Amino acid sequence: MSPAKKRARTYDPAKIRTAVLTQFGNVRQAVRTLTDDRLALPTRLAGWTVRDLAAHVAMGVESVSRNLDRDEPAKVELTLLDWPFATAARADDIAGDTRELSAAHPDLDALYARTEERLTHRLAKAPGDRLLAARTGAMTLADYLVTRTVELVVHTDDLNAAVPGLDIPYDRQALAACTRLLADALAARAPGGSTEVRIPPYAVVQCVEGPRHTRGTPPNVVETDPMTWIRLATGRLRWRDALAQARVSASGERADLGGLLPLMG
Repeated sequence: MSPAKKRARTYDPAKIRTAVLTQFGNVRQAVRTLTDDRLALPTRLAGWTVRDLAAHVAMGVESVSRNLDRDEPAKVELTLLDWPFATAARADDIAGDTRELSAAHPDLDALYARTEERLTHRLAKAPGDRLLAARTGAMTLADYLVTRTVELVVHTDDLNAAVPGLDIPYDRQALAACTRLLADALAARAPGGSTEVRIPPYAVVQCVEGPRHTRGTPPNVVETDPMTWIRLATGRLRWRDALAQARVSASGERADLGGLLPLMG
């Protein structure tokens, strides 16, 4: 079963909209405290400074408004479960646009204020089934907003890792949606029922070909916390390192997910 055929779970559109706005607000509050020396710090994204990363967060959120300003595509080209696997192909374009935006907007708070205002205004009028001409392919607005929770949570973690003591908080709904989408993407990549992946309190998925268990404790179990899972799924943390650091537990002969990760490059 290909990722495109894997049925995605449903998300509450109102909660997702609120989560995107809340998490963007959390990042904005933190970014406005950053001094020039902190904005110049390197990040774990090769060649990107904190300033670049902060500009990228704004760009990712502004893409909602920008796509709503465009003509509506004729049909859906990308489902929610397709999206994690479609991002790598556009990485170079995104990196170039990020650096241009960073250089063009030295006042990051002004950029964030404008982005937040536009998003709030545009979301107030746009229905969830409105199609957007996203870089990765045409998607519904409702699905695209779920992808923004991934962008926001992942890059919030990147900013926290780059700037000591920054400690940007995570909106619970944004963290939950990000965790669930990436867990479902794993199940789409490796369909099956022999392994249970538990990411409490947000997600449990069955994956990997092999004997399917029907009751009791499954023979193959992987368990970790949401942020560790997100780092594994996006390549911020290697599987073997997570095991060595006891940040993930894995039992059973089909519990080694190292060959399936990361899901997003």
